[in-house]
Amino acid sequence: MSKAQRHQNSTYIGRFAPSPTGPLHLGSLVSAVASYLDARSQQGQWLLRIEDLDPPREQPGAAEAIIRSLKAHHLHWDGEIVWQSQRHHLYQQALDTLLAQGDAFRCSCSRAQLRANGGIHSGQCVTELVPDDAAIRLRVNHHVELFDDRLLGPQQQNLAEEGDFVLRRRDGLYAYQLAVVIDDADQHITDIVRGSDLLDSTGRQRFLQQCLGLPEQRYLHIPVLTGADGCKLSKQSFAPAIDNLQPEANLRQALRYLRQPAPPADLPLDALLAWSCRHWQLENLPRTLSMPC
Repeated sequence: MSKAQRHQNSTYIGRFAPSPTGPLHLGSLVSAVASYLDARSQQGQWLLRIEDLDPPREQPGAAEAIIRSLKAHHLHWDGEIVWQSQRHHLYQQALDTLLAQGDAFRCSCSRAQLRANGGIHSGQCVTELVPDDAAIRLRVNHHVELFDDRLLGPQQQNLAEEGDFVLRRRDGLYAYQLAVVIDDADQHITDIVRGSDLLDSTGRQRFLQQCLGLPEQRYLHIPVLTGADGCKLSKQSFAPAIDNLQPEANLRQALRYLRQPAPPADLPLDALLAWSCRHWQLENLPRTLSMPC
């Protein structure tokens, strides 16, 4: 059995992987609830990974606040929390492999050079001699990635339109695309449930999996929650933190957004979540990529 086929016969293992750039808000709670219910409805595991990969963007105390919010809403995970900041050695091993295979290369492109080409890396600044602080990129050539999303159906992404993408930044920080692929494989993740704002990353991540001979996952991208202005609720747009003192109301609001059946009134949190797992209906999820709150 190939590595790419290994997950197809595996027990469901899902994950929630927030970045600690701010506290949990309603939009991220919706994603957490969707991934939790999808995993538990299939008697699967649900893991928690803190993607503390970009210190300049992180908010002090945000990781601990996210953990407190998950606990307050009884979204209990399996096993130990995985912290990306403790896994740099795995990312470097993968980079070394890709460089040795010729799939990755060092790049000294400046932002001005990239802007002149519409932000797409096309190889115009690649030379044999690059500075020590060069970025490392993955060659995509003319690859077109095809995959099925459990909600949105068949997807096609032409990676050449996005260009060779960064695996390690010039400042030495590892890129999200690399870290998430390595971590999902290392944690034996079989199913990824996340917001549709990350749909564009899926083709790049699947291609990187193929370059490294890693297993593929199944994907379910749910619409992102938007505010009255039509913009995605996010920590960057100062979306308010959820109130940990009213977890039942928050969970019911998330379920309404996901168009799931309403649990009976006056259930304790654990019973409410257990009921929602038994009545999880994938076909009820909204198909549009964004919706007003």
